[in-house]
Formats: sequence, C-alpha cells, structure tokens
Amino acid sequence: MAHVIPHGEAGPRHADRPADDFEPDAFENLILLCPTCHTKIDKDPEGFPRNVLLDWKETHLANLAAKQGIRAYDNRAEAKAAIAAIMAESRAIWERFAPEDGAEFEYDPESGVAHAWSQRMRTVILPNHYRTQAIIEANLGLASDEERKTFAVYQEHVRGLAERHLCGVAGRAVRFPEEMEAMFS
Repeated sequence: MAHVIPHGEAGPRHADRPADDFEPDAFENLILLCPTCHTKIDKDPEGFPRNVLLDWKETHLANLAAKQGIRAYDNRAEAKAAIAAIMAESRAIWERFAPEDGAEFEYDPESGVAHAWSQRMRTVILPNHYRTQAIIEANLGLASDEERKTFAVYQEHVRGLAERHLCGVAGRAVRFPEEMEAMFS
C-alpha cells in the first residue's frame, strides 16, 4: 500500500498536496504497488507524478470492474441479467446452508452446516452482495424510485451481514428485501 501524496511535510509528490482538507490515508490517495515499484516510484517523483499514478489506479479499477460486469448498461434488461446470476448463486447457498431464524448457528456453532454457512457467507455471499451493489450503483439511472428505496434497504442488509460475519457484531442486520428479486424487471 503506497501513498500517492505522503503523510508528512516532505517526500515524493508533496508539492502536489491539495490545498483544501486532505486525508493522506483516504482511498483516493492510496495505490497498491509491489515493494520494488514502490521504491522505484518514490525515488523518481518527477518520472511518476501524481496524475500518472492516479491514472494507473483509475484504469486498473475500471478494468477490474469491467471484468466483474460492473458497468453502466444500456437498458434495464441488461442490468437485470448482470445481477440475476449473482443473486441466484447467493440464494442457492442461503437455501442450502442458512440456519433457520439464526437459531442453528447460534446454538450449534460446531456443526458442519454452521461452519459451511459461515465460510460461504464470507467467501461467496458477501462478495456477491458487494458486486451486486456496485452493478446497481452503476445503473441507478435505470432504477425506479421504488427500486432505489429497495436498494437502500438492501444496502443496510449487506452492512448488517458484514457486521455479523466479519466483525462478530450480531443483531443489526435487516432482512433481505424480497423486492430485490424484481430489481430492474
């Protein structure tokens, strides 16, 4: 993890520091580099100015998003198709492994089903939710007012799941809004 603009009062590209309120640890100022490139780039700030590094990052993120189907689609049917398979995979896992009303997971965390559920939640379902959110955000212009409201509830659902399954904080998740199944229909 490298800073495009450094923390301190000196360092590579410090002269490019924005005049307004600036947070050096903000996502916008960070870039992933291997240790060799990190050293090379910091030793030659004139050869690797801020705009070049940020262009690299923007291009990389755009390529990653495109590979995951995260883009603005031309119509609702294309947007629906982009999220349908992702949501179907998550639903299939939920139907197979999710404990009923959370009770099985609470009372028998040693069971194989509880372990599989926990693992699938962290490795498949949450990443699927994040991908679905990104696709919907890129296509909010195609959504109706009701779909935007449903999406807001869905975002809260995902936040609660992340708190529960990544942070161990229980009890704050809202139920999955069934209206999500009809998003962009």
